[in-house]
Amino acid sequence: MTRDPRYDVLFEPVKIGPKTAKNRFYQPGHCNGMGRMRPRGHARMRGIKAEGGWAVINTEHCGFHPNAEMYPESVLTLWDDKDIPILAIAADAVHEHGALLGVQLPYSGGFFANRLSRDVPMGPADRPVPEFDPVQARAMDKRDIRDMQGWFRAGVRRALKAGVDIIQVSSQFSSASFHMISRRNRRNDEYGGSIENRCRLLREFIEIAKDETKGEAAVTVRVIIEELIGERGLIAHEDGKAMIEMLAELPDLWDVVIGNWEQDSPPSRFAGENIHEQYFNFMKSVTTKPVVGVGRFTSPDTMASLINRGVLDMIGAARPSIADPFIPKKIEEGRPEDIRECIGCNICASNHFLGVNYRCTQNPTAGEEHRRDWHPEIVPPKGSGDSVLVVGAGPAGLEAARALGQRGYQVVLAEATTELGGRVTRESKLPGLAEWARVRDWRIGQLHKLPNVEIYRDSELTAEQILEFGFQHVALATGSFWRKDGYGRVNDDPVPGSEGAHVVSPDDVMAGNLPEGPVVVFDDDRYYMGNVMAEVLRKAGREVTLVTPDADIAAFSKITLEMDRVYRHMAEIGVEMITHHNLEEIGEGQVRLRHVRTDREMTLPAEGVVMVTARLPNSGLYDALMADEAKLAEAGIKSVTRIGDCNAPAAIVHATYAGHRYARELDTAPSDRLFRHELPYLHAEA
Repeated sequence: MTRDPRYDVLFEPVKIGPKTAKNRFYQPGHCNGMGRMRPRGHARMRGIKAEGGWAVINTEHCGFHPNAEMYPESVLTLWDDKDIPILAIAADAVHEHGALLGVQLPYSGGFFANRLSRDVPMGPADRPVPEFDPVQARAMDKRDIRDMQGWFRAGVRRALKAGVDIIQVSSQFSSASFHMISRRNRRNDEYGGSIENRCRLLREFIEIAKDETKGEAAVTVRVIIEELIGERGLIAHEDGKAMIEMLAELPDLWDVVIGNWEQDSPPSRFAGENIHEQYFNFMKSVTTKPVVGVGRFTSPDTMASLINRGVLDMIGAARPSIADPFIPKKIEEGRPEDIRECIGCNICASNHFLGVNYRCTQNPTAGEEHRRDWHPEIVPPKGSGDSVLVVGAGPAGLEAARALGQRGYQVVLAEATTELGGRVTRESKLPGLAEWARVRDWRIGQLHKLPNVEIYRDSELTAEQILEFGFQHVALATGSFWRKDGYGRVNDDPVPGSEGAHVVSPDDVMAGNLPEGPVVVFDDDRYYMGNVMAEVLRKAGREVTLVTPDADIAAFSKITLEMDRVYRHMAEIGVEMITHHNLEEIGEGQVRLRHVRTDREMTLPAEGVVMVTARLPNSGLYDALMADEAKLAEAGIKSVTRIGDCNAPAAIVHATYAGHRYARELDTAPSDRLFRHELPYLHAEA
């Protein structure tokens, strides 16, 4: 296959100061939960991006002094020379494949409480830090600014010693951005007041970086140009444009950001591809330097259009590069249909906040590149001539069959219904979740390319049939179902009244069985399903109250960067929201709630109740097969394994991972299934 000529423009080289990017694919800095704590994992992950064809790869936030640290978030640091080797192995991994490594050097003073260092935070004003810590940042005086600039200069020198190609001056989540924003900056000296003064700190950072690099490394700027909060904040075509005009030719490249992380990386439920073009479309009219923007770009046509129309010079993609590190290679090789498109669920962001290796619903190898030696495109060949039966074509079954087929096994995938996809097919029909169907569609497309995988629909199997088939291995991916009794995180026993006909589960709602209103949706799941159920019912004309025992609606969605949008959306469509309350009893036409902290009770009118609490595995087939292990041996079955929701119900990301792990580890010794654990070591103090 050859590259489609329409995409030739994406493979033109781009000059970034003294460096040349081999094409227009640019991975902006993104967090990953590895950083300094798991440096080999971080380096391998960035190296695989380079192998996949990305021309420029940036690190995440790399702090240059402990006075502005982000613990417990795991990011890179360049506090002293002992940090240099950690960055150097990432540079080596990227250079091995001809890509450029950029290091993002922000000073996050005023954003964080310095929980590890216990240094007093510094920012443009005397102001509490944004989080809940009982800590205020001190307003920086000019001596503080000089100190900070000295720390930055030292950080640049260390980065150059590590072998980086690009120094990125980052004003995202940094003191520089605090200074640029008038509502944050209350200074009355040359660093406050006018837009020119508020940009002075950023200008001086750029000048220091250029002075230290001496034309041997590029200097780029990552900058917020629009905050999406109206007149209170930066507005792209006003202050944002004035700021760029003022500094237009100073850096070697502009990497533009829209809003905070939640706004710059919105989930697909609330935003499609390329929603931010309207904010950065002026950039090329005010600077001759290359411009990068992001927009969860997965379509080569969208990418080429942005270049051809003169909107961008390079295509920035963080989340898409996680879902598929080989996007550039696949376009270059004329196989864009093989791109594993990002679904915009933001699971990648959530695990950074949890302090562990990031992961991806679409790409089960994300975060496992070093510790399990999993490559996103390459799997080891099969370990035997055994055949495998996969029962159930949901996300776990589809991924297991695909990866097993890629390894070379003879595989049969049997689905009880006429549709493939399982829960993904059902859930992608819910409001806002259409792009989640990519989990199903990509895998079906790949399966059709594998002649050693057979797919049978409308094939509900019994244990007796499986025993007769002659497969050596059986993987059961038969999914799970939602409970209706209220058992879950808070309730250890069924909720009284939950046996009533007007009490339904999400499965019932997805099947079209909607209760009459008013309806109470009781959400003890605390992710997306509760509020999506509320939306379905509200759109059907029901009065809806969403109740949760947690302090927040959809608590997990805070770390998938969508909680604010969920709250606003529920309010906009008229869903009432009650937090801190457990469902105590379901009566005739009403429910009784109890406050989880104070025990105070209240009642709500309710002709219907939707229980979103817990799920039960569909384990009947597994139980039947395992009831007589002698029969299994007699039938030549070496293993029966539950995977995905059939084993333990969880999010879709866990299902695709479970399917992939099963396929990778089939015919491997238990000792080969352990991941590499990166541990600190003791050394003599200098």
